[in-house]
Amino acid sequence: MALFKLFFALLLLCTSTYGAKFTFVNKCEYTVWPGILTGSGTPPLETTGFELPQQSSRSLQAPNGWSGRFWGRTGCKFNGTGPGSCSTADCGSGQVECNGAGAAPPATLAEFTLGSGSQGSQDFYDVSLVDGYNLPMIVEASGGSSGMCAATGCVTDLNKYCPDELKVSNGDSCKSACEAFGKPEYCCSGAHNTPETCKPSAYAAIFKMACPRAYSYAYDDLTSTFTCTGADYTITFCTSIPTSHTAVVNATPSTTNGNEQQAAMSSAPSPGTSGSGSGPEPEPMMRTSGSSDSRRNHSLSTLQFLFIASAFIFFF
Repeated sequence: MALFKLFFALLLLCTSTYGAKFTFVNKCEYTVWPGILTGSGTPPLETTGFELPQQSSRSLQAPNGWSGRFWGRTGCKFNGTGPGSCSTADCGSGQVECNGAGAAPPATLAEFTLGSGSQGSQDFYDVSLVDGYNLPMIVEASGGSSGMCAATGCVTDLNKYCPDELKVSNGDSCKSACEAFGKPEYCCSGAHNTPETCKPSAYAAIFKMACPRAYSYAYDDLTSTFTCTGADYTITFCTSIPTSHTAVVNATPSTTNGNEQQAAMSSAPSPGTSGSGSGPEPEPMMRTSGSSDSRRNHSLSTLQFLFIASAFIFFF
């Protein structure tokens, strides 16, 4: 009897440390290999990368206070006879497990900072296109008790609308303007490293119009960071369209409660040098400058899109 009580007490103790369950769902027409990078100072999850076949799911438990990011790798080849790699969002480990390495841009990122478990301690989460885009992804919260607890992400296939100068050669991912051109105004670096001096570019506006709830540039906090308390989260790749939540994710978040949202933002983690402004920044991403010559090769559709984006920035 005493042994049973001890076991039950240990079970309660262990259970109380769990902050959230993350469930990964693959609705793509191909296999996805999720990658996981844990923020410094928090314990790693049970895996840092795994294979997720089409129409399958897998759940992982995270402790209170955990922070990190998730992404989906595509076109991976791991045959067991040597180092493998992925065509998009590769972490460079040569293995299915990323082993502490982050995603090589372009990559659609889901970023989380879980609450500490104390009463009223909120989770912060977002989907970021600051490091570019490789596949659709949405995040949904369930069972949360307070906060916005809203769905966020990007259900639009941005690869179809990516400007020519941001396209990766095989068309399976779309670079950020920062990676393509390496200029401070696109990277929110140097003299542009504050919310006041870093403004959305026409390229960021393209991403924002397509995916209103996802981060489009480093300081895109007000409409891109979401909070919830005591929730579990589902990360879905390639959400089927139409779905019941597509309209919600594609809708521009309301800013009528700006004071409440700003208050939440004041307690969120501070912006990093890469990835979204409010999400965890476990590891800085290496950026390379793209050829400026590519900007001379706009197609007509890209010029039209940039004109609309510029008008969007001017009026709003």
